[in-house]
Amino acid sequence: MYYSETKVIMGGLAHVPILIFIVNFIKGKFESIASKVVEVKTEEPKLKVVEIKEEEVKSEELNASELKEEAE
Repeated sequence: MYYSETKVIMGGLAHVPILIFIVNFIKGKFESIASKVVEVKTEEPKLKVVEIKEEEVKSEELNASELKEEAE
Protein backbone atom coordinates (compact mmCIF):
# COMPACT_ATOMS: atom_id res chain seq x y z
CA MET A 1 0.00 0.00 0.00
CA TYR A 2 1.33 3.39 -0.97
CA TYR A 3 1.23 6.40 1.33
CA SER A 4 0.54 9.86 0.06
CA GLU A 5 3.22 12.49 0.41
CA THR A 6 1.12 14.32 2.99
CA LYS A 7 0.88 11.27 5.27
CA VAL A 8 4.63 10.70 5.06
CA ILE A 9 5.36 14.32 6.01
CA MET A 10 2.81 14.25 8.86
CA GLY A 11 4.36 11.02 10.18
CA GLY A 12 7.82 12.57 10.09
CA LEU A 13 6.65 15.71 11.86
CA ALA A 14 4.93 13.61 14.54
CA HIS A 15 8.28 12.02 15.43
CA VAL A 16 10.19 15.30 15.77
CA PRO A 17 9.04 16.00 19.39
CA ILE A 18 9.99 12.44 20.36
CA LEU A 19 13.48 12.89 18.90
CA ILE A 20 13.87 16.25 20.66
CA PHE A 21 12.87 14.63 23.97
CA ILE A 22 15.43 11.84 23.53
CA VAL A 23 18.23 14.28 22.64
CA ASN A 24 17.43 16.53 25.63
CA PHE A 25 17.30 13.49 27.93
CA ILE A 26 20.77 12.36 26.84
CA LYS A 27 22.09 15.92 27.08
CA GLY A 28 20.75 16.21 30.64
CA LYS A 29 22.49 12.97 31.65
CA PHE A 30 25.83 14.24 30.37
CA GLU A 31 25.38 17.59 32.13
CA SER A 32 24.69 15.86 35.46
CA ILE A 33 27.78 13.69 35.03
CA ALA A 34 29.87 16.72 34.06
CA SER A 35 28.80 18.61 37.20
CA LYS A 36 30.16 15.75 39.36
CA VAL A 37 33.55 15.76 37.67
CA VAL A 38 36.16 17.80 39.49
CA GLU A 39 38.47 19.83 37.33
CA VAL A 40 42.11 19.52 38.27
CA LYS A 41 44.29 22.51 37.60
CA THR A 42 47.87 21.73 36.78
CA GLU A 43 50.69 24.19 36.82
CA GLU A 44 53.25 24.21 34.11
CA PRO A 45 56.69 23.40 35.42
CA LYS A 46 58.86 26.45 35.80
CA LEU A 47 62.01 26.18 33.78
CA LYS A 48 65.11 28.12 34.56
CA VAL A 49 67.22 29.04 31.56
CA VAL A 50 70.90 29.02 32.33
CA GLU A 51 73.36 30.58 29.97
CA ILE A 52 76.95 29.46 30.19
CA LYS A 53 79.65 31.38 28.44
CA GLU A 54 82.55 29.57 26.84
CA GLU A 55 85.01 31.52 28.96
CA GLU A 56 83.43 30.23 32.17
CA VAL A 57 83.54 26.64 30.91
CA LYS A 58 87.22 26.94 29.97
CA SER A 59 88.11 28.46 33.34
CA GLU A 60 86.24 25.66 35.14
CA GLU A 61 88.15 23.07 33.08
CA LEU A 62 91.42 24.73 34.06
CA ASN A 63 90.41 24.73 37.74
CA ALA A 64 89.54 21.03 37.52
CA SER A 65 92.92 20.20 36.00
CA GLU A 66 94.66 22.21 38.74
CA LEU A 67 92.78 20.27 41.41
CA LYS A 68 93.87 16.98 39.86
CA GLU A 69 97.49 18.10 39.90
CA GLU A 70 97.23 19.16 43.55
CA ALA A 71 95.65 15.85 44.52
CA GLU A 72 98.53 13.87 42.96
